[in-house]
Amino acid sequence: MLPMHPNTEIVATALLELGASGSVVELPDSARTAQAAAEQLGCEVGAIANSLVFDADGAPLLVMTSGAHRVDTARVAALVGAAKVRRASPEFVREATGQAIGGVAPLGHPAPIRTLVDVWLDKYEQVWAAAGHPHTVFPTSYDELLRITGGTPAEVE
Repeated sequence: MLPMHPNTEIVATALLELGASGSVVELPDSARTAQAAAEQLGCEVGAIANSLVFDADGAPLLVMTSGAHRVDTARVAALVGAAKVRRASPEFVREATGQAIGGVAPLGHPAPIRTLVDVWLDKYEQVWAAAGHPHTVFPTSYDELLRITGGTPAEVE
């Protein structure tokens, strides 16, 4: 295995510090989409925990959603009390997370980000989340994802 990307090293360290059960797995191909990750991991697309960053009235909002779902931004805005929630620009995502779209992890950011975790992910014993780079992921569970992100369970679809 090649040396880890700096973002992935940050995520791997955070996983260790938080006592997470899983560790970083390097994929042979890019997994910029839930479908691509699921195909490489041999799991259902719904078991992929997408890290989607939104702009909620100018503040970053991380929504961890099942790869089988699309986020209802009006519903999410109501949940978080924002006037408007919209998909963040690549620059906004990088500024908030230190990571690029396609590999955004649910942790390892420069500062904590308010996080919602899709309750649908609880249907899976194991879910997979990005680890800071499009070629890296880590296994976790819904409960552990809530714990390590400080996230709030939510219906986001």
